[in-house]
Amino acid sequence: MMIPDLTLHPDFITPAEEGDLLDRIDTQPWRADLQRRVQHYGYRYDYKARQVTSDLYLGPLPVWLQVLAESLVQRGLFPHLPDQVIVNEYLPGQGIAPHIDCVPCFGSVIASLSLGSDVVMDFGRSDGSEKISHRLPARSLVVMTGPARYHWQHSIAKRKTDVVDGQKIIRQRRVSLTFRCVVMGA
Repeated sequence: MMIPDLTLHPDFITPAEEGDLLDRIDTQPWRADLQRRVQHYGYRYDYKARQVTSDLYLGPLPVWLQVLAESLVQRGLFPHLPDQVIVNEYLPGQGIAPHIDCVPCFGSVIASLSLGSDVVMDFGRSDGSEKISHRLPARSLVVMTGPARYHWQHSIAKRKTDVVDGQKIIRQRRVSLTFRCVVMGA
């Protein structure tokens, strides 16, 4: 079973580009106010209020993220230049609860680049009728639009291993870069 409008782009970046991104990310300050470390660029997302407002604007994306954002538009994956990026760090045993990215806050495309480690992401219809798991390889980009964006929750189970095709995979540190377009007035 496939999820409508969910696309996976394996090897979206090279191993060298992945290493450069991880090095750059690790020189930036982390926020530790969640169960995982995060970095916000463009706009900070207010998790408690579940909103993005103009006073949460942090400034333009840094050049190293701007280049990636521009490539998403050039490849036809975004209709407009993403202006918000959240970097999440997942250590083995960490995950994220099932959710749909804030609908009034962000545009019609959500794209997430995986760095450092593969992970299994679980997708479930918001009505609870179906659940599908997909392996997201390191250096891959997952893009959610249409039903995948608006009707399927996504999550990462809190565990230290994943089982893919009957094979146990030990999780390593994974860093994700999630690109979004902010909708003002949300």
